[in-house]
Amino acid sequence: MLTLHLVRHGDTTQAADGTFSGDLDPPLTDKGRIQAERVARAVQPLGLSALYCSPKSRARSTAEPIARICDLPLRIEDGLREMAYGAWEGRQEVEIRRDEFEAYDSWRIDPALVSPPGGEGAFAIAARALPVVLQARREHPKGHVILVSHKATIRVIVCALLGVPLGRFRSHVACPTASITSFEFGDRGPMLVRLADVHHLE
Repeated sequence: MLTLHLVRHGDTTQAADGTFSGDLDPPLTDKGRIQAERVARAVQPLGLSALYCSPKSRARSTAEPIARICDLPLRIEDGLREMAYGAWEGRQEVEIRRDEFEAYDSWRIDPALVSPPGGEGAFAIAARALPVVLQARREHPKGHVILVSHKATIRVIVCALLGVPLGRFRSHVACPTASITSFEFGDRGPMLVRLADVHHLE
């Protein structure tokens, strides 16, 4: 049986203050680097088969301690990058809700079909992220595999694997920094066995 672990990158200044940073590439904070080391220590006993990662530096910096401690190559997959926020990149959500309420509210109501201006909706995220999940399953039918990605991307993957409407990804799925969400792939398909777990950070 394959167990797939979805790991969100560690803390960044932008993640902490609610700034949309899909295509931006902020570094991990000191706290984020500590989180990355704790994730690595938490997954070391699993005997990982593979490690896939978003190309963004905050994801790579989170994955590198795992690669080092678990002696694995780091496989970069563009499909795991964060949601593109278009014209909202680098702006705080509270500011957009205040200044562009109509556009923001349309997106809030259905972020699967509606995207930020010039950005991506959930269907577009699923179209590039799910092939990475399928690739991991094909290449590693058994064992433990980690995908290091981002908040929106992980939440969309979770909804897709559970059969939850993609438009619910922002309202129904938690994903704090450096959290681990795990699925077991058995005869009946993916089963969620851990969601947004941060116990390893304590």
